[in-house]
Amino acid sequence: MSDRGRRFGILGGTLDPIHCGHLAAAVAARDALDLSQVLVLPSGVPPHRHQPLASPFQRFAMAALAVTGVDRFLASDDELRSEGPSYTADTLERQHGRGICASQIFFVTGADAFADIETWMRYPAVLDLANFVVVARPGYAVSALPTRLPALANRMRPAGASVNEEGAAPVIYLLDAPTPDVSSTKVRSRLARGESISGLVPPLVETYINQHALYRSLHGQN
Repeated sequence: MSDRGRRFGILGGTLDPIHCGHLAAAVAARDALDLSQVLVLPSGVPPHRHQPLASPFQRFAMAALAVTGVDRFLASDDELRSEGPSYTADTLERQHGRGICASQIFFVTGADAFADIETWMRYPAVLDLANFVVVARPGYAVSALPTRLPALANRMRPAGASVNEEGAAPVIYLLDAPTPDVSSTKVRSRLARGESISGLVPPLVETYINQHALYRSLHGQN
Protein backbone atom coordinates (compact mmCIF):
# COMPACT_ATOMS: atom_id res chain seq x y z
CA MET A 1 0.00 0.00 0.00
CA SER A 2 1.32 3.44 -0.94
CA ASP A 3 2.07 5.89 1.84
CA ARG A 4 0.48 8.70 -0.14
CA GLY A 5 -2.53 10.08 1.72
CA ARG A 6 -1.70 8.18 4.91
CA ARG A 7 -1.21 9.91 8.26
CA PHE A 8 1.46 8.63 10.60
CA GLY A 9 1.43 9.29 14.33
CA ILE A 10 4.66 9.11 16.33
CA LEU A 11 4.80 8.69 20.09
CA GLY A 12 8.33 8.97 21.41
CA GLY A 13 9.96 9.31 24.80
CA THR A 14 12.10 7.40 27.24
CA LEU A 15 9.14 5.10 28.01
CA ASP A 16 10.83 3.85 31.18
CA PRO A 17 8.30 2.27 31.42
CA ILE A 18 5.50 2.98 28.96
CA HIS A 19 2.26 3.52 30.88
CA CYS A 20 -1.47 4.01 30.38
CA GLY A 21 -1.08 7.79 30.10
CA HIS A 22 1.16 7.38 27.07
CA LEU A 23 -1.30 5.04 25.39
CA ALA A 24 -4.35 7.15 26.20
CA ALA A 25 -2.76 10.23 24.62
CA ALA A 26 -1.77 8.35 21.48
CA VAL A 27 -5.17 6.65 21.13
CA ALA A 28 -6.91 10.02 21.51
CA ALA A 29 -4.69 11.45 18.76
CA ARG A 30 -5.34 8.47 16.51
CA ASP A 31 -9.09 8.86 16.86
CA ALA A 32 -9.25 12.67 16.64
CA LEU A 33 -7.06 12.89 13.55
CA ASP A 34 -7.86 9.54 11.91
CA LEU A 35 -4.25 8.42 11.89
CA SER A 36 -3.46 5.46 9.66
CA GLN A 37 -0.72 4.19 11.95
CA VAL A 38 0.89 5.19 15.24
CA LEU A 39 4.54 4.33 15.77
CA VAL A 40 5.70 4.01 19.38
CA LEU A 41 9.42 4.76 19.58
CA PRO A 42 11.38 4.38 22.82
CA SER A 43 14.31 6.80 22.76
CA GLY A 44 17.85 5.50 22.66
CA VAL A 45 19.90 8.07 24.56
CA PRO A 46 17.67 10.74 26.16
CA PRO A 47 19.45 14.09 25.68
CA HIS A 48 18.02 15.90 28.71
CA ARG A 49 17.89 13.32 31.49
CA HIS A 50 19.75 10.48 33.19
CA GLN A 51 20.00 7.14 31.49
CA PRO A 52 16.90 4.92 31.71
CA LEU A 53 16.86 2.21 34.35
CA ALA A 54 15.55 -0.42 31.94
CA SER A 55 17.73 -1.48 29.03
CA PRO A 56 16.87 -0.51 25.44
CA PHE A 57 15.77 -4.09 24.78
CA GLN A 58 13.50 -4.07 27.84
CA ARG A 59 11.93 -0.71 26.97
CA PHE A 60 11.28 -1.86 23.41
CA ALA A 61 9.81 -5.14 24.67
CA MET A 62 7.45 -3.22 26.98
CA ALA A 63 6.42 -0.89 24.15
CA ALA A 64 5.70 -3.88 21.91
CA LEU A 65 3.64 -5.55 24.66
CA ALA A 66 1.77 -2.29 25.35
CA VAL A 67 0.56 -1.96 21.76
CA THR A 68 -0.42 -5.61 21.38
CA GLY A 69 -4.01 -5.65 20.15
CA VAL A 70 -4.22 -1.85 19.88
CA ASP A 71 -5.58 -1.03 16.43
CA ARG A 72 -3.10 0.72 14.09
CA PHE A 73 -0.29 0.82 16.69
CA LEU A 74 3.21 -0.50 16.05
CA ALA A 75 6.34 -0.46 18.25
CA SER A 76 9.48 0.72 16.46
CA ASP A 77 13.17 0.46 17.40
CA ASP A 78 14.11 3.30 15.03
CA GLU A 79 15.63 5.50 17.75
CA LEU A 80 17.22 2.57 19.58
CA ARG A 81 19.18 1.65 16.44
CA SER A 82 20.46 5.19 15.92
CA GLU A 83 23.70 6.35 17.49
CA GLY A 84 23.97 9.40 19.71
CA PRO A 85 21.27 11.33 21.58
CA SER A 86 17.67 10.83 20.46
CA TYR A 87 16.49 14.18 19.16
CA THR A 88 12.97 14.58 17.80
CA ALA A 89 14.25 16.55 14.80
CA ASP A 90 16.52 13.66 13.77
CA THR A 91 13.71 11.13 14.17
CA LEU A 92 11.39 13.20 11.98
CA GLU A 93 14.04 13.71 9.31
CA ARG A 94 14.57 9.95 9.10
CA GLN A 95 10.88 9.64 8.27
CA HIS A 96 11.31 12.23 5.52
CA GLY A 97 14.15 10.12 4.15
CA ARG A 98 11.67 7.26 3.80
CA GLY A 99 9.44 9.38 1.59
CA ILE A 100 6.97 10.56 4.25
CA CYS A 101 6.41 14.31 4.06
CA ALA A 102 6.04 16.63 7.04
CA SER A 103 2.30 17.11 6.53
CA GLN A 104 1.75 13.34 6.88
CA ILE A 105 3.49 13.08 10.25
CA PHE A 106 1.71 13.78 13.55
CA PHE A 107 4.09 13.87 16.50
CA VAL A 108 2.14 13.18 19.72
CA THR A 109 3.29 14.80 22.94
CA GLY A 110 1.83 15.87 26.26
CA ALA A 111 1.04 19.49 27.07
CA ASP A 112 3.56 19.34 29.92
CA ALA A 113 6.41 18.43 27.58
CA PHE A 114 5.32 20.80 24.82
CA ALA A 115 5.28 23.73 27.25
CA ASP A 116 9.09 23.48 27.14
CA ILE A 117 9.31 23.26 23.33
CA GLU A 118 11.58 26.31 23.22
CA THR A 119 14.31 24.21 24.88
CA TRP A 120 14.13 21.44 22.26
CA MET A 121 17.00 20.90 19.85
CA ARG A 122 16.58 22.91 16.64
CA TYR A 123 13.62 24.91 17.86
CA PRO A 124 11.68 26.41 16.10
CA ALA A 125 12.74 24.54 12.93
CA VAL A 126 11.64 21.22 14.47
CA LEU A 127 8.03 22.43 14.21
CA ASP A 128 8.35 22.51 10.42
CA LEU A 129 9.22 18.80 10.28
CA ALA A 130 5.79 17.47 11.32
CA ASN A 131 2.40 18.36 12.66
CA PHE A 132 2.44 18.31 16.45
CA VAL A 133 -0.48 16.89 18.42
CA VAL A 134 -0.40 18.27 21.95
CA VAL A 135 -2.61 16.30 24.35
CA ALA A 136 -3.83 17.66 27.67
CA ARG A 137 -2.25 16.14 30.76
CA PRO A 138 -3.50 16.35 34.36
CA GLY A 139 -2.57 19.82 35.55
CA TYR A 140 -1.60 20.96 32.03
CA ALA A 141 -4.52 22.29 30.01
CA VAL A 142 -3.97 22.80 26.28
CA SER A 143 -6.03 26.00 26.51
CA ALA A 144 -3.14 27.63 28.38
CA LEU A 145 -0.59 27.00 25.63
CA PRO A 146 -1.37 30.02 23.38
CA THR A 147 -0.65 32.29 26.34
CA ARG A 148 2.36 30.25 27.47
CA LEU A 149 3.80 30.22 23.93
CA PRO A 150 2.49 33.39 22.23
CA ALA A 151 4.96 33.13 19.35
CA LEU A 152 3.30 29.85 18.32
CA ALA A 153 -0.33 30.80 18.97
CA ASN A 154 -1.10 31.43 15.31
CA ARG A 155 0.01 27.88 14.45
CA MET A 156 -2.29 26.25 17.01
CA ARG A 157 -5.74 24.90 16.27
CA PRO A 158 -8.20 22.52 17.95
CA ALA A 159 -7.65 18.89 17.03
CA GLY A 160 -11.32 18.67 16.08
CA ALA A 161 -10.74 21.10 13.23
CA SER A 162 -10.24 19.84 9.70
CA VAL A 163 -6.83 18.29 9.06
CA ASN A 164 -4.50 20.08 6.67
CA GLU A 165 -4.17 18.63 3.21
CA GLU A 166 -1.04 16.70 2.30
CA GLY A 167 1.72 19.13 1.38
CA ALA A 168 0.39 21.97 3.54
CA ALA A 169 2.55 23.61 6.20
CA PRO A 170 2.50 21.69 9.49
CA VAL A 171 0.40 23.01 12.37
CA ILE A 172 0.05 22.39 16.10
CA TYR A 173 -3.14 20.54 17.03
CA LEU A 174 -4.39 21.00 20.60
CA LEU A 175 -6.28 17.96 21.86
CA ASP A 176 -8.30 18.33 25.05
CA ALA A 177 -8.73 14.65 25.88
CA PRO A 178 -8.74 13.02 29.33
CA THR A 179 -5.63 11.00 30.17
CA PRO A 180 -4.79 9.11 33.37
CA ASP A 181 -2.79 10.88 36.06
CA VAL A 182 0.23 8.58 35.84
CA SER A 183 3.90 9.07 35.07
CA SER A 184 6.86 6.75 34.61
CA THR A 185 8.34 8.22 37.79
CA LYS A 186 5.21 7.28 39.73
CA VAL A 187 5.31 3.74 38.35
CA ARG A 188 8.98 3.28 39.25
CA SER A 189 8.48 4.72 42.73
CA ARG A 190 5.57 2.40 43.48
CA LEU A 191 7.57 -0.60 42.34
CA ALA A 192 10.56 0.42 44.46
CA ARG A 193 8.25 0.51 47.49
CA GLY A 194 6.80 -2.88 46.63
CA GLU A 195 3.39 -1.45 45.76
CA SER A 196 1.02 -2.54 43.00
CA ILE A 197 1.06 -0.81 39.60
CA SER A 198 -2.14 -2.45 38.43
CA GLY A 199 -4.08 -0.04 36.24
CA LEU A 200 -1.08 2.27 35.75
CA VAL A 201 0.49 0.24 32.94
CA PRO A 202 -1.06 -2.18 30.42
CA PRO A 203 -1.50 -5.69 31.89
CA LEU A 204 1.13 -7.30 29.64
CA VAL A 205 3.63 -4.62 30.65
CA GLU A 206 2.87 -5.22 34.33
CA THR A 207 3.49 -8.94 33.85
CA TYR A 208 6.80 -8.27 32.07
CA ILE A 209 7.98 -5.88 34.78
CA ASN A 210 7.16 -8.39 37.50
CA GLN A 211 8.75 -11.30 35.63
CA HIS A 212 12.01 -9.40 35.23
CA ALA A 213 11.88 -7.64 38.62
CA LEU A 214 12.38 -4.24 36.97
CA TYR A 215 12.56 -0.99 38.94
CA ARG A 216 12.89 -2.66 42.32
CA SER A 217 15.62 -0.16 43.20
CA LEU A 218 15.58 3.61 42.66
CA HIS A 219 19.35 3.83 42.23
CA GLY A 220 19.94 6.07 39.23
CA GLN A 221 16.30 7.13 39.04
CA ASN A 222 15.57 9.85 36.50
